Formats: sequence, structure tokens, C-alpha cells
Amino acid sequence: MEFLKINGGYGEGGGQIIRSAIALACITKQSIHIENIRKNRKVSGLRPQHVTSIRILQKILNAKVIGAEVGSTELKFIPGDIDSLELSEDVGTAGSISLILQVLIPVVAISQKKLSLTIKGGTDVLWSPCIDYTQHVLKEAYSRMGIKFSLELIKRGYYPKGGGEIKLQVFPSKLKSISFSNRKSKNLKIICTFSKIAIEIIEREIQQIKKKLTNEYYKVEVEIKNQEAIDSGASLLIYSIDENSIIGVDSLFDKKTQSFDLNFEKFIEKAQGVDVNLADMLVVPASLSPGRTTFLVKEITKHLETNLFVTSKITGCKYGIGKLTDGFEVIIEGISDSGIKQRRKK
Repeated sequence: MEFLKINGGYGEGGGQIIRSAIALACITKQSIHIENIRKNRKVSGLRPQHVTSIRILQKILNAKVIGAEVGSTELKFIPGDIDSLELSEDVGTAGSISLILQVLIPVVAISQKKLSLTIKGGTDVLWSPCIDYTQHVLKEAYSRMGIKFSLELIKRGYYPKGGGEIKLQVFPSKLKSISFSNRKSKNLKIICTFSKIAIEIIEREIQQIKKKLTNEYYKVEVEIKNQEAIDSGASLLIYSIDENSIIGVDSLFDKKTQSFDLNFEKFIEKAQGVDVNLADMLVVPASLSPGRTTFLVKEITKHLETNLFVTSKITGCKYGIGKLTDGFEVIIEGISDSGIKQRRKK
């Protein structure tokens, strides 16, 4: 069997390569062989959330998989035919549910199938978008690109015990290209959820954050929710959506400093269409959309650069990056489903 080889240590050498490569292998029906998985990370190899994603996709696609174990630095994935399924899964740790959904949603939706999934794990953990980011920011962006899903939060799950739970519904979708240009709105919303932390501390933090934003002439709406979890914790999402842009920034509460660690410069900058994290998540669907997708972003992260390279290698899409005075423009020329099938037959 012929495998498309992917060097998991390329570029930033992290989990984004695995997520993009596996998702695209499923959609394009290409067998892939990933080596040097997470080579550039302190703890190399697959982590629990990666293994959970792979095993769910294995069920959905009747795939053959070699090397899907925690710590494995090499993986072979041979996709089969995709099915519509109803599943229940448990990461078993506080492994990020949001990162798992980044893989599952595009695969099922673009493949014109349905998925009903109940999954337990971490909803709000380090080095991952919080579940509210997935619900409010990613969902809006994917909806504009034609990808439809619904997400219901059943329970929060913070590090280290996790125990969070969500229910996901993914629907057959038809991709379309889109453009995200400069943000125009000065309206934004803050969503803060917490468990087992004094509300006075949370309210103090939110008031300080709101004051900084209103000083920059933003109109701020605030929602604070006490949602019971196994571990104490709190998460914060700030987001702004208008017809041109979708921008969000999230943060976890640091129990040592008793504060949220936020970089406001990433949010306050006006000349951007998407935030740097969302830019990563748009690459896979954009590579498969008919026509050209463009978006403005403040910086080209190593994550984004790596993702563009790996995605173009698998799909054959073309991309370009243009330097602007106040950021960058990313252009992706998508390869439609029919184009992929024709390319594979050659």
C-alpha cells in the first residue's frame, strides 16, 4: 500500500500537524504515515486527546490504524468508507475536547455525513481553546464557510481531573469560500464561567478587564456564570463578530496569581479579520472549498505556517501570504471535492 509520508517534526512540530493530516486523510481517502510526532514538544508523541480523536475517526471511517497509543511517535492511518454514527467517548483525562472537535467536525461535515457524539474530558484546559471559543467563535466561522454543527455543554471540566462533558451534532454540509477583512465593530462580549472560586474574585477581575476595554472605546457586554465542575477553575472568552470579521481571545484563571493572563494587544488591534488561533482552524476547510478564501491576520504564527504547508501537500491547494502595513493577508485557493477525486485518479 502506498502511503503519503508526513514529517510530524516539520515547522512547529506539534499537534496541529496531526489534526490537519488525519482530518484531510479522512476526507481525501489518502493513507498517511506520520513520523516524528510532536518531535519539538517537551513530551513527544501522541497525547490522550490525539489518541481519542484517532480512535473516534477509526470508528467513523472503518479505518485501519497502526500506532495509535499514547506516546507513539509514528502513526499509519488507512481510511475506509465513512458512516453516520451515534457515539459516546471518554478521553479519560482532562485532555482537550475542543482540539478533538477540530478534527471531527470538518471530517464529518465535509464528507456529507451526520455524527451524534457525547464526549467526556477537559472543556477548559491549557494550550487549547476553551469550549466557549468553539461554541461562539469557531461555530460562527464554520457556519459562514458552510459547515453546520451544534454543541451542548453538559458539564465543565478543568485540569487536572477533567470530567467535563459535551454533546455534539454534526450535519452534512456544503463548503463555500469566504473573505474576512478588517474588523469594523466596536461591540464585544465577555463570557466568564467559574467553579469553586469566590465570585468576588471573579467579578473584580472582570471589572478590571472591562475597564481596560471601555478605555479603548469598546462597548462591552458581560456574562458571568457559576457552573459546577469537579475541579476549581475559571475560563474567560472575549469575542467580537461583525460582517467582516470574527475575533476571539480566551484565557484560564491562574490560581497562583488569582488572575486571568490575557494579552489585550491581540484583541484590541483593529486591522484584522480573524484572530491567530482561528486562522489555524480555517485552513483545512478553506483548502477544500471551491474558489478563493482570504483572511487578514495580525501575525503569521509557526502553527499557521506549518498548517498551510502540510495542508497544501495533502490536498494540492495553493496558498499565498502577503505582508500588509499592519498585518498579513492569507490567500488559499481551494480544491473542491471533485477536484480531489480527479487528482487521486491520475
